[in-house]
Amino acid sequence: MKVVPILISFLLYGFQLTGQSISGNVEDNMGVALVGVNIVNLSSGRHTYTDENGSFQLGLTNRLDTIQFSYLGYETMEKRVDEMSDPVVIILSEQIISLSEIVVLPRLDATNLIADIDIQTNPVNSSQEVLQKVPGLFIGQHAGGGKAEQIFLRGFDIDHGTDINITVDGLPVNMVSHAHGQGYADLHFLIPETIDRIDFGKGPYYADQGNFNTAGYVNFKTKDRLDHSLLKFESGSFNTQRILGLLDIVSGANQNAYLASEYTISDGPFESPQNFDRFNIIGKYQRALGNGHQLGIAASYFASKWDASGQIPQRAVDDGLITRFGAIDDTEGGETSRMNVLLTHKKILDHHSFVKSSTFYTYYDFELFSNFTFFLRDPINGDQIKQRESRNILGLVSEYNRTLGHKDISALLKIGISLRHDISDSNELAYTLNRVQTLEQIQFGNIHETNLGVYINTAVDLGKWTVIPAIRLDYFNFQYDDLLTTDGPLSESKPILTPKISVLFNQTQQLQWYIKTGKGFHSNDSRVVVSRKGQEILPAAYGADVGFIWKPIPKLIMQSAYWYLFLEQEFVYVGDEGIVEPSGKTTRQGWDLSLRYQPLDWLYTNFDFNYTYARSNEAEAGFNYIPLAPELTYTGGLQANHPSGFYGGINMRHLKDRPANEDNSIVAEGYTIVDINAGYSWRKFDFSFQIQNLFDVAWNETQFATESRLLDEPHSVEEIHFTPGAPFMLKGMISYKF
Repeated sequence: MKVVPILISFLLYGFQLTGQSISGNVEDNMGVALVGVNIVNLSSGRHTYTDENGSFQLGLTNRLDTIQFSYLGYETMEKRVDEMSDPVVIILSEQIISLSEIVVLPRLDATNLIADIDIQTNPVNSSQEVLQKVPGLFIGQHAGGGKAEQIFLRGFDIDHGTDINITVDGLPVNMVSHAHGQGYADLHFLIPETIDRIDFGKGPYYADQGNFNTAGYVNFKTKDRLDHSLLKFESGSFNTQRILGLLDIVSGANQNAYLASEYTISDGPFESPQNFDRFNIIGKYQRALGNGHQLGIAASYFASKWDASGQIPQRAVDDGLITRFGAIDDTEGGETSRMNVLLTHKKILDHHSFVKSSTFYTYYDFELFSNFTFFLRDPINGDQIKQRESRNILGLVSEYNRTLGHKDISALLKIGISLRHDISDSNELAYTLNRVQTLEQIQFGNIHETNLGVYINTAVDLGKWTVIPAIRLDYFNFQYDDLLTTDGPLSESKPILTPKISVLFNQTQQLQWYIKTGKGFHSNDSRVVVSRKGQEILPAAYGADVGFIWKPIPKLIMQSAYWYLFLEQEFVYVGDEGIVEPSGKTTRQGWDLSLRYQPLDWLYTNFDFNYTYARSNEAEAGFNYIPLAPELTYTGGLQANHPSGFYGGINMRHLKDRPANEDNSIVAEGYTIVDINAGYSWRKFDFSFQIQNLFDVAWNETQFATESRLLDEPHSVEEIHFTPGAPFMLKGMISYKF
């Protein structure tokens, strides 16, 4: 650990700002700071980009040098140094999105260009689309929008969030030691139309991302202000209705405020109606207080309830006992709610440094009824289970940012600290009958879990080379009070150190090579931690990426990487059954490829291809498959945004067959689904429609190899149990801006 203070001292005192630089801010026509603007000295090739305040500093400039400012969705501007004062204010004007504006700069998050393009050319309009904006990420819904989605990324069946860190404006979404499974991440409190951009990264290479950052992370950044108010109504198949309101309350130079709310109902395609019901409301306020202070407050409330037909066995459909949209136990379902309060503060210390901080509080309720095995355990009452909890989460995050420079070297330093405390009371797993009667409590207790983290991240710009070393230290305290025993509260504590380093080489403004490597981790359920007396409670993940981002022609951008990930222990608490399943060491490696092309000014194409080879390290060949690990996925689409007001698109996604058990004797069937959408914007109105599953493919959205027994069956059977994917579904939408 001695290297940490040495590194800080070197960066803070060894670098001194030079006078041979130009600095300033970049804004839009409304005076709003633009984050991540590409700034290039066309004379020398030196480059930088604006920070979260829209500020920049570009060193070693000469009087006659030409500086280029470019940003996706804005007109590129070029200015000579002798035409600008220092500090300078650059104002960029919006224009139709053009990929030719993109300059590939040496940034660790440069792959976010792909998501930025997608968000601006094809905005998110449904909660199902939210996570799928991350290239290579697939989802599966168990309960038509009631439960959190099952997530697949980089050869992981992440379940509901075990190996991906998900946040909204820095507010944590993953639930530690959740009643339904470790890392449970329900994003349904996020209203899609409020999303401004998606910050994501694959692999464990990011010091500001802690627990669950193994396969990757996703942070959704919501809008600070609205361009206009909006009223939207949607109606579709299966009695699906949605109403959305966006209300711009205050828009000004120093403050902004808005409200957003949605209400959704749907019966779904199932024979037993889902009676799905969701309500969301979000309020956000931002204010500049003067003297470099900026204050923000966001509050939201979400509530949802539903009935479900559950996962059904393939044999019941094959034998004609039920249809694909029937049920063995249609008394499944649940309800959940979440309230969030987020306070943010930013203090600009000087033109080269600032501190940003946030503190948050979440109150959360969850109750879920499921029946996975039907009459395997109890041939009379059935095997329905209840999972329930109430939770309070308190936390804070603070980060110091400073840009530094010395001669032809510049650097960005980030030092951060985070604290999170979860209190999950009455965390319960019980056998029930018809969602009414509790037959037996399996687990019932109170969980307290605390995570303190500190990190240092640097990005040292050496011209064409950028070196990004980082280190993070986390400390965990786990406490569990089992209310079914008289043992009293038990606790365990453990720290984990996770170093990371990335090296970027910008061969040209159109080609970047990169190597990323680092260590990450996911914590285990507190009940597992105390039962195993602190052994194997923070399994580490070691990863590496080698890849490039390339613009071979002005309107084509591609990103490709070979990657490798080793997990010390996939040691997971299975919330559905209340048991521990250690699955040993695993290795995954694969290849990612993403393409974005703009053949015409108003036409965009996208393609993402992902291949993974995933195996257990501790089983013999032929018995070392990782159940449900995706091997091959690809997505593609065509999106048009014509100046006349017409727009539309067609999108396809494919998931190949994959093993459902360790010896591949049970196979989870793959699928190919095509969706289309089209619309027309006329004055303040917008008319559109969407068709999901255009060719009405019979596909399985989620699948598991499960042993179950039906009523009156003499023996149990292990086979695929699935939730059917939506059939052909039509939805129409109309919106009005004011």
